[in-house]
Amino acid sequence: MGEGHTPKIVGAVWGLLVLNTLGSAGAKTIVPLPRSLIQMVTMGALVAAFALALLINPRLRIRGLRIRASAYVFLLTLLLVTSVISSVNLESGFGALFRCFRLALFVSTLWLLSRWWDGGLAFVRHHIRMYFAVLGSVAAGLVASPGAALPDLYGGRLVGALWPLTPPQIGQYAAVITGLTVLLVLGRRTDRTSAVVVIVPSLVLLALTHTRTATLGLLLGLVLAIGSLLLTSGAARRFFSWAVLCATVAAVGFASLLQAWFLRGQSKENFSSLTGRAKVWDALLAAPRTTGERWFGMGLGDKSFGGLPIDNSWLAVYNEQGLVGVTLVAAIIIVLGGVALLRPPSLQRACAIFLISYCAIASYTEAGLGDASPYLLHLALAASLLAAPAEAAPLATPDVPRRHIPRWARRSEVP
Repeated sequence: MGEGHTPKIVGAVWGLLVLNTLGSAGAKTIVPLPRSLIQMVTMGALVAAFALALLINPRLRIRGLRIRASAYVFLLTLLLVTSVISSVNLESGFGALFRCFRLALFVSTLWLLSRWWDGGLAFVRHHIRMYFAVLGSVAAGLVASPGAALPDLYGGRLVGALWPLTPPQIGQYAAVITGLTVLLVLGRRTDRTSAVVVIVPSLVLLALTHTRTATLGLLLGLVLAIGSLLLTSGAARRFFSWAVLCATVAAVGFASLLQAWFLRGQSKENFSSLTGRAKVWDALLAAPRTTGERWFGMGLGDKSFGGLPIDNSWLAVYNEQGLVGVTLVAAIIIVLGGVALLRPPSLQRACAIFLISYCAIASYTEAGLGDASPYLLHLALAASLLAAPAEAAPLATPDVPRRHIPRWARRSEVP
């Protein structure tokens, strides 16, 4: 580590960031939770994360800021500036400025954590533990009240019955920690028993959510990540071979069952329009905009258009932060992907490729790349994995006091 080791409190800060990005909207819970209370908890978690990040950075309070250069967080800072420019006109109301403040705290906390981004796997473990705990609450809600966890309102798909979580959120969390755990097993950084404890329940919850985006993101992300290890890892080659064999057998033997799960009982017309998303997208693109709105957007909002969710990161960013925001988000994906391709094959590189691929795939049907969200946390984790280890500071050589030599001893000749 650049600082010798990662303090345990860093894991607490990362966990608070995860809690903040859970959101406050979702299904009805067993015990009704006022949305104002949920927002207070999530925003309080972000404030606490920022305060703890300051606490573990004593040089910031004593000698000045000590952080590591990060292209990812720098681009996020530019995105924050763009968000403020687009939000000051209050077209989206005062809520836009509040969201800018939240994004500012989020980005500032990442800057403070960047000093521990050294290409290690510590943050991967923090990521898996926290999201596994979230999935544990989902499983507990399913056991406590199956009717509330599988409501008819969501077509029988799994939701959060203790904390308001939607099926796409649960599917995302399950897919991400499953993919990361599989890669840790292949890299022999965790034992198989611990991996089974994480992977099996996560896959069950993913199946119950019927989330197609998360499933495709998991499969394609793992294909790309494991593909990056094929030349250097025998375990990756064996796993890939078995995975291809099992996928072929499943495609042949369970084709009808897989098709029924994938369609979720939808008609072909509804499926082709991506469950109505395409209509919202067409309306958003056809809406008249001024030059300023086209370039800088209308300010941070709730990722909706005409009262309907946008469910596309690129169009949501275009609507709220304009073409400038779209350019910055594209730069984030391109820079992280380019750095990953330039790194030599390693487990860290494979994990980063999985996270970047997953976020890029999910961006087509999910919003979140332009605001504080789990997707930005996934990409922050990828950035930490791609960071080069900090060089150790050279040891200071103590000054040796010079001995006073008498004048008679300085003579070159002996009398």
